[in-house]
Amino acid sequence: MPRLPFLSDPMIAVLVIATLLALLLPASGETRALVSLISNGGIFVLFLVNGMRLPRGEIARALANARYFGPLLAFVFGAMALAGLGLAAIGGALLPPLVALGFVYLGCLPSTVQSATSYTSLAGGNVALAVVGAALINIVGVFVSAPLFALLGGSGAGTIGSEAIMRIGLILVLPFVLGQIVQPLVIGQLAQHRARIAWLDRGVIGLAVYVAFSGAVEQGLAQMFAPRDWVVLVGLVLALLALALTAAWSLGGLIGLARPDRIAFVFAASQKSVAVGAPLAAILFPAASAGFIIAPLLLYHLAQLVIAVPLAARLAQG
Repeated sequence: MPRLPFLSDPMIAVLVIATLLALLLPASGETRALVSLISNGGIFVLFLVNGMRLPRGEIARALANARYFGPLLAFVFGAMALAGLGLAAIGGALLPPLVALGFVYLGCLPSTVQSATSYTSLAGGNVALAVVGAALINIVGVFVSAPLFALLGGSGAGTIGSEAIMRIGLILVLPFVLGQIVQPLVIGQLAQHRARIAWLDRGVIGLAVYVAFSGAVEQGLAQMFAPRDWVVLVGLVLALLALALTAAWSLGGLIGLARPDRIAFVFAASQKSVAVGAPLAAILFPAASAGFIIAPLLLYHLAQLVIAVPLAARLAQG
């Protein structure tokens, strides 16, 4: 059985470094404007590459498996969004408002691709289904996550105006569509540079996290969070993850999925993507708000990696 200890995941190191750098040397003023511009450029390139590397034929085959993908879509963008809304209501009385709102944002995001696929493989699940399923969820998320958050998030940071819609279209949707157009011409070359593309993903995500937390630090992140707040935040994140895993596994059994498909379902349904969440937050929210809103997402991402290792090992044993 392949080893996949969560501490060996370079993404964790990138997130930790970006957060610490924002705490110690936050970007402010003209510097933050420049870093934000570079971050947006990186996000454009990242979604262009994402469009290039996913074959259209795989998307079509995935859509044909309605028994798997129908419930998966409903769980990721329905059940998880409502669960995030419920935890935001609970956290609203205990946490800073923007951090509580971050649970709604977390619930509206798509699932991961890389780690969901890796843990499905480790657990002996249907890897092909996991790859295409998580990729399809991410495509849908580009179009669904922002309006869903606007619907559930209410006023304030939850409002998405015409400017934000244009930014989403130009920085996320347009490059993905362009990537799909040229995908038959470049997919072979991309396969030869997977390691470099993986570091492109990490670098862009890390930069988006740095920009977001720089704004939060300037707004007094350290002063707004008492030790009790961290305990509450971690507790709510773990509660959401436990609920997601339990509900996803139960739903997979209820709809009659074979065990390998059920394993793929539980990881694709319960895990949330910082690869979409951090860049999207950089587009949707002002720098002063983004760091607070993505705090639950970053903790959830870390928790899902920590818990997925023993869970996958347990599932592999049958």
